[in-house]
Order: sequence, then C-alpha cells, then structure tokens
Amino acid sequence: MRILFISLGCDKNLVDSERMLGLLERKGYGFTDDREDADAVIINSCCFIGDAKEESINTILDFARDRTEGRLQALIVCGCLAQRYSEEIRTQIPEVDAVVGTSAVDRVVEVLESVLAGNAQNALFDINRPCIYDVPRSVTTGGHFAYLKIAEGCNKRCTYCVIPKVRGRYRSVPMEALVREAEMLAEGGVKELILVAQETTLYGTDLYGKKMLPKLLASLAKVEGIVWIRLLYCYPEEITDELIETIREEHKVCHYLDIPIQHASDAILKKMGRLTRQEEIRERIRKIRERIPDICLRTTFITGFPGESEADFEETMRFVDEMEFDRLGVFPYSQEEDTPAAEMPGQIPEETKEDRRNALMELQQEIAFEKESAMAGRTVTAMVEGKLAEENVYVARTWRDAPEVDGYLFFDSGRELNTGDFVQVRITGSHEYDLTGELEDEFTE
Repeated sequence: MRILFISLGCDKNLVDSERMLGLLERKGYGFTDDREDADAVIINSCCFIGDAKEESINTILDFARDRTEGRLQALIVCGCLAQRYSEEIRTQIPEVDAVVGTSAVDRVVEVLESVLAGNAQNALFDINRPCIYDVPRSVTTGGHFAYLKIAEGCNKRCTYCVIPKVRGRYRSVPMEALVREAEMLAEGGVKELILVAQETTLYGTDLYGKKMLPKLLASLAKVEGIVWIRLLYCYPEEITDELIETIREEHKVCHYLDIPIQHASDAILKKMGRLTRQEEIRERIRKIRERIPDICLRTTFITGFPGESEADFEETMRFVDEMEFDRLGVFPYSQEEDTPAAEMPGQIPEETKEDRRNALMELQQEIAFEKESAMAGRTVTAMVEGKLAEENVYVARTWRDAPEVDGYLFFDSGRELNTGDFVQVRITGSHEYDLTGELEDEFTE
C-alpha cells in the first residue's frame, strides 16, 4: 500500500500532517510522491480564507477523478475543510471515502483501514478535545528545522476568522510533553525549533493559570542540539515584559517576533474584534526595540475589511511607513461565511481590496529593500539550507529569516557544507529580499 499524502495550509496543519505520517509509517504503510503509483490519497486540507478553501476543494476534486476511475483504493480528507464542511464533502463529493476532523489526527490509521476493509468510518470528534501529543511524527521539513506546535485552538473572537469554529478553544500542550518532543526532534538532527500555535503568547494559561511561554522557552533552550528557537504568532496585547526579557537573555531564542497586527485604524481594529489600538501597538513595539535593538519584526495586515474608508487605509499606510517593519505580509479581506464580518455593511469591492494590498506591499518593499541593503558589511550567523545545483553557492537563513516566508542569504564557499550547518558569513550586498555574502568561519555554539 503506497500513500500519496498532501498537506495544504499553514505550518500548524503541517505538524498534524507529520503526526499522521508518523502513525501511518509505524503501521508499515509506504509513501509516494507520484500519483500514478499511489494506492491511496490523504489530503490534509485548509479553509482559513477563500483562496485556501478553493485550493483544497480543487485538490480533492482532482483526485476524486482517480477514485472514480478505480486507480485509488481510498481517498480521505482531513483537516480544517473536513471539519467545517464534513456533510457537504460527503454529499457533494461522494468519491471521498472518509473525513478526519481537526481533533482526530490520531485516528487516521483506523479510518484508512476501515475504508480498505469496505466499512468506511469518519472521525469527527469534539473540536475541544485535548491536544494530541506523544504520537510518532515524521518530519518533512528536511530534518534541520521543525515546527513545534505548543497549543491548539483559539479563544480570541476576531470577527473575520473561522479558526475557533474548526479548531476549538485554546488548549496548551503540557510543557513536559513539549520538552520530550523537542528532545526527540533534536536527536533526529533538528537544530531550529519554530514555535507555533494560533497564538503562542497565551501558552499555559489554560493548564497553569498564567502565561508560561517564557518558562517554556527557558526549558527548550536547555535541550542539547537545539541552536535556534524561533517564535511565531505573538499577539501584541499578550507580549509581556517577561517575554521580552526572556527573548533578550536566552541566547538560543532568535531575536525575531511575528506579531499579527492586521490594521492601524482604531475604528477597523474595533470592528475586527482586535484587543489593541494603534497607540498600544506603538508602545509595545517601542519597548521591544528598546530592549532588543536587533529584533526582526514580522507582521501581517488585512486590506479591504468591511467599512474600511480611504482615510482608514491611509492611516495604515502612514503607520507602516513610520514603524518600518522588517517583514510584512498583506492579505485582501476574505468574506468567510459564519463569521460576524461577513454580515457587516460596507463590504469592499475585490478590486479595491487588491489595489490597497498592492499599494501597501509597494511601500513595504521599499522599506524591506533598504533594510536588507543596510546589512552590508555585517558578519552574521546563518543556517545552511542547501546548495545551488552545479554552482559553488550555498543558500542559508539568518536569525531574521523564517523558512518559506522570508528571504535567503547566498554565499560562496571553498569547502563542502551540509544542510543544517551553522556558519559565519560577511554580508557583501543584497538583492530585493535576499542577501549575498562570503563565508568567514564555522559557527561555534
């Protein structure tokens, strides 16, 4: 039995995929990347915004034809789309043999075997079921870095977001389980841990009665073999002074923060259900930069939210221009059914959403390119990601670069290096979001 496993959506979904792969591998199933060789297809789907939903549906429909024509013995859909639209999938795409919800990752083997036995069973449990941990995991990111999902679900009620409906309330993974998982990942060669959750900054509040992210970082920093720890998805209102000091003092914690801000207009932030206002965000960023001068800040914004006036958008433009974020992503507002924002008056035309997105990204490009150019002459620590084929040029990431979303550092080397090696590189120049440099020496932890 050869399985083609397709993981769509975010890095949190990827961790679920890796757990399912680990469980299937332990049961002796093989895997393939070639649809012609596949006996079964498992799709871990996403439905966060319209584009992600469309990609998931199109992928399912593509493989539904293979199931109809008898080339597959099983077609299973997992993840957020399966959780949110389980009935629609089963009635409108009958080629799908079974669905596995977001809280039933550990039942994937059971579901597959029920399909193969001709007695298909779905796995849709309470979305507030305790987190799944301490199960096998097959890392798919190359082995030198891995995502560590520290919590599931979300207690925030952003008016545009469906996550609480498909992932449930906020549930933290026990700290001792996370340390065990980090140790196992390190034993397998992982050197960078990237902490993810819908919101990492609330870690521990449900289990321990207070925010425990600083203590978790300190515990993970003690794991032998881990060199970098990176934080994603830190809501601005939850970033405490203690967390800032931990990032500053723990040398393994990268001076990098992903802080989703979404807008700068107080009126729109209120409509979004966000818990901060512009002045509070400014003050938090000011303190972070004051305490950690070399911090790299990534954020995201949404354009075209219902009721966003030209003045609201211009306020966001001024805010981004003044704050000079290192990394910034922009998404046109996606009108998601079953969310309060979808029913709000003042829905913005798609063309306007896109125009505003493009304008904000053009502004950010100027800022980002200037920041990359200013890196010239510095010597930085970088993690080797690979080598360009048939060239003596290596690809690496600095502390300023999360995988997949940020830039790269390209440098020459007179000796052979391996993926996951840490090196010292002198920056010689930049090209848009990427840096160029020359190897100076190996990095000693």
